Amino acid sequence: MRPITIGMPRMHLEEGEKRDFLPAFVLDLLLHNAQVVLEHGYGSGMGLKESDYPVKYPSLKFASMEETYQQDIVLVLRYPGDEPIRRMRPGSCLVSMLHYPTRPLRVDFLRSRGIEAISLDSIKDDLGKRLVENLRAVAWNGVDIAFQTLRGHYPPPGIEDPARFPIKVTVMGAGAVGGYAIQAAVRYGNVDYWKTLAAKEVTGVQVTVVEYDLTNHTEVMTQILKYTDILVDATQRPDPSKPVIPNEWIALMRPHAVLLDLSVDPYDGSLGNIRSAKGIEGIPQGNLDQYVFEPHDPAYNAIPSWVNAVHRRYAVSCYSWPGIKPLECMEVYGMQLKPVFNTILSNGGVKILNHKGNFFHRALSRALLSRWVS
Repeated sequence: MRPITIGMPRMHLEEGEKRDFLPAFVLDLLLHNAQVVLEHGYGSGMGLKESDYPVKYPSLKFASMEETYQQDIVLVLRYPGDEPIRRMRPGSCLVSMLHYPTRPLRVDFLRSRGIEAISLDSIKDDLGKRLVENLRAVAWNGVDIAFQTLRGHYPPPGIEDPARFPIKVTVMGAGAVGGYAIQAAVRYGNVDYWKTLAAKEVTGVQVTVVEYDLTNHTEVMTQILKYTDILVDATQRPDPSKPVIPNEWIALMRPHAVLLDLSVDPYDGSLGNIRSAKGIEGIPQGNLDQYVFEPHDPAYNAIPSWVNAVHRRYAVSCYSWPGIKPLECMEVYGMQLKPVFNTILSNGGVKILNHKGNFFHRALSRALLSRWVS
């Protein structure tokens, strides 16, 4: 049986995206008899050199981006866009964060190319818990940036004055991300900063948790929003086409309020059909190049015309919150993906995955594009 080849391209969607898998993870692939092709410059965004990778192994080589996409398996953390996928061979497999439920056009495109895929966000255990995730970083990084933004324009006497009122944070959603967001909020998203304020006996943070079902009650929600300093969207909506917070409700919020988007659902109104909208209506979609938006930021001009964006506050949104700290992020993903790829490589590839097999066979089978039903 010939070795399985794995192509690992860099991500070129935005300058701030620096995440590549670390040398220890690549070494583990090589030790399981994979042939690995890394794109030239792999890891450079995080300060790594090609010589930091296990180059003494003949089964590792550096090549062009085009060649990385010609391998049996292509591993890239974020979906690279449709154009690079056109370079993949029919029958090969893309392993990436693909988000099947909210990206139906992506699913259709991959299928039209004859490509198998494993969506990292769909690899789940028998109880539905994700095996590849960095949800703690999503919440803590996002909350940290939201508090930094609030500090910049919080009204007198200022956020660090012991005489100020408690900072009021409203977290919508009580799932995994929401749970981490609550923990992060009571620490200002930064433990060191919390310790500094606590030492000065500065009044702390009051967190209100709102489950999705409560968001449908206008009178309750509008009263909560009037006194909210930071509004956090950590919801997982049954219908992603409908916002949780209509734009007109934002007009009720304090001028200094910060809107934090942790769900990061996109605006998708393709072919005249609204498939997806942001939970907080009218805020921009951020990325690793820009994730803080003032009310008059030009990014608002890029919001689709069918979205109401009249009422604005400071908005904080990022397509990938863990990417703000790329090294820490990739250490987590590398550890989580080792047993996943060990299963694939030790069993001869993706086609042999058995949805009735052992733990990892079952988990991987749930993430296969060929088994996905919308």
